[in-house]
Amino acid sequence: MDEAWLEITDVAALVELLGEPIPRARDKVRTRLNDLDRAWLASSPFCVMATASTTGQCDASPKGDPAGDLVHVLDDVTIAIAERPGNRRADGYRNILENPHVGLNFLIPGRGDTLRVNGNARLVAQAPFFDELVVEGHRPVLAVVVEVEEVFSHCSKAFLRSGLWDPGTWDPDARVPRRAVIAHTTEETGMSLAELDEYYGERYRKGLYGA
Repeated sequence: MDEAWLEITDVAALVELLGEPIPRARDKVRTRLNDLDRAWLASSPFCVMATASTTGQCDASPKGDPAGDLVHVLDDVTIAIAERPGNRRADGYRNILENPHVGLNFLIPGRGDTLRVNGNARLVAQAPFFDELVVEGHRPVLAVVVEVEEVFSHCSKAFLRSGLWDPGTWDPDARVPRRAVIAHTTEETGMSLAELDEYYGERYRKGLYGA
């Protein structure tokens, strides 16, 4: 480590640097979903699920579905998120099998604040509520069921600083090439750039919920 660095290695030093949270921020954590939480979950089409293995291997996996389909609320302390067709790496799910603790951050497009849910997760391959997880005729083969331990709203400062929802900041291809070029450069796909462009085009969108 660079000798000029000043590393923070304990909580006391961290608090001395950042200060104590104000009571409103410190005490806002709840243990059950309320009606506003349910409304937020029903309006969110996207979340990030953070997991870690018992050896500390971490994963932060994006999950997305149409608003109203992303989260199934079973009761005030239990939610379920369906698995949709993907690359089958299942890094987060492998972590859950070792360590059930998960952190979820639910976003609503255009909103700077988010809803955070922490809890214990388990993988379920069949349950009566799966019939309510069908999207575009696709019934999932797996769902993550999370027992809520903490739920709270998070402020919008990060989104305001980043300008994430400001269209004036959007220029996705300005510095980073399109997905097909990234795959062609960094992954052993066995496909030409033209084939990758076709793969990540309309055919890719049509396969979001299965062939």
